[in-house]
Amino acid sequence: MIRAAIISLPLLAAACAQRPDSIAATPMPAGMFSAMSCHQARAEHHASTQRLATLSKQQNSAATGDAIGVFLLAVPMSSLTGGDKSGLIAAEKGKVQALDARLMEC
Repeated sequence: MIRAAIISLPLLAAACAQRPDSIAATPMPAGMFSAMSCHQARAEHHASTQRLATLSKQQNSAATGDAIGVFLLAVPMSSLTGGDKSGLIAAEKGKVQALDARLMEC
């Protein structure tokens, strides 16, 4: 019984939500925003940065909840209940990077 618990702990920890700063950006096509004007790109960059901040805050809460859940109940509750926003964060980070590249041309 103890052996099974010891073996399962790393698996449970792996199922926990990651911290936002450890989530890699999803690559976006280089010319994704090339048709946007500089003004539009700046506005979209601002909106994407705000969304990323909101998602990061939610992800930090999910990671903390998972850590507490694993410690107390051996279950990553936030990840199981849809609190993990890592996919959305990766996509938003990729979008911000693509917009950064577009704004370098302005």
